[in-house]
Amino acid sequence: MKKEDPSSSTSSQLILESGDPKNQRRRFKRLRRRSFLKGIGVAGAASVGAGLLAQTSSAFAQEGPEEYSGRLTRGDAALLRFAAAAEILETDFWVQYNELGGIPDSEVPGGSGNAPYTAALAVLDEDMAQYIHDNTDDEFTHQNFLNAYLASKGASTVNLEPFRTLPGSTATGSSGKLRLTNLTQLTLDTSWWTRYRSSTKNPDLGDTFPQAVPTLAVGQHTAIPRTDDDLKDPNFLQAIANTAGFHFPTIEQGGNSLYPSMAQRATHVEVLRILISIGPTETMHFQTWSDKAGNAPPLTAVDPVTGVSVTFPDLNSPPFGGEDFQTNLIMPEPCPFLSRKLPVVSIIRPTQTKGIAMGVVNFLTAMGLFIGQSPEFFAFMRDLAEDADEARRGIR
Repeated sequence: MKKEDPSSSTSSQLILESGDPKNQRRRFKRLRRRSFLKGIGVAGAASVGAGLLAQTSSAFAQEGPEEYSGRLTRGDAALLRFAAAAEILETDFWVQYNELGGIPDSEVPGGSGNAPYTAALAVLDEDMAQYIHDNTDDEFTHQNFLNAYLASKGASTVNLEPFRTLPGSTATGSSGKLRLTNLTQLTLDTSWWTRYRSSTKNPDLGDTFPQAVPTLAVGQHTAIPRTDDDLKDPNFLQAIANTAGFHFPTIEQGGNSLYPSMAQRATHVEVLRILISIGPTETMHFQTWSDKAGNAPPLTAVDPVTGVSVTFPDLNSPPFGGEDFQTNLIMPEPCPFLSRKLPVVSIIRPTQTKGIAMGVVNFLTAMGLFIGQSPEFFAFMRDLAEDADEARRGIR
């Protein structure tokens, strides 16, 4: 008897699903996502250099407690798929930074560099171009590995190419390619700065933290020159570079928490090994960029296009200053962990696992990174996040 295509909207599997409405919604969500994945996979895979692999036919086999023929649990596959999607998005915006302010080469192709922007970034550190290049290269390897590993296990991979619709910079040096992410309308939460310097608070215990650069958390700011017009005012160009300098660690501290949080839900030891091996590289990125952000020169600038103002303060002077703002405190201060009754300890924070994937989607959305994306993109990312958050650690 011929098996019915599970991507079909008339599949009897929907009818046979438990009468529980919650289960029915979950089942429909899986079928909707797989139908979408199948459609974009059959159309052809993007190059391995873009980190996007074709969907294998086994990815659309019948549901079961383990995903397809590779013996990954459904939860483990969901965790790795969400990580792959996050890495694809991360690679996309790092490529934009590398095209304009990094080192475009055969290892990280695309763009030809923008000398004034690169010089403004170098004010934060003379090696910024090399660091941007190496961070971009790392993210390429992460997305490629995660998708390849999923494919090796017969599980469905992640392809975001249909969502590559956003225009990027048209400034000198940009490749002009369409993007997945938007670096020109960012609203940055810089509370990670004080969170990692606090010795009395932990977000996992419900604590909140002040912003290092309050004006970045208001309005929309560009982190790359949008056109060559943005190069004309040296003060505004430095503000753009400073914004990038704070965006880098804002992003990387998210990955810094994502991997250990998801690792707590992994079942297979090998999947756990993947998550705890990639995660620490994000931590290395975060510490590097948090150090460079502290070198951003104090200034105030007004965006000539939007009229939005930004002020980068001297974090070592009043009304800032003190350990919560001190620029050379780039190693995590000890803080409460698990219980305030226990001694403080130097840790990654947060690492609370509940809702971590959806938290990442909401965090990136609030940042403005997806301004201009389609409703289908947001639905797809929510589905991936929900599946990852539903993963439960089992015994193997």
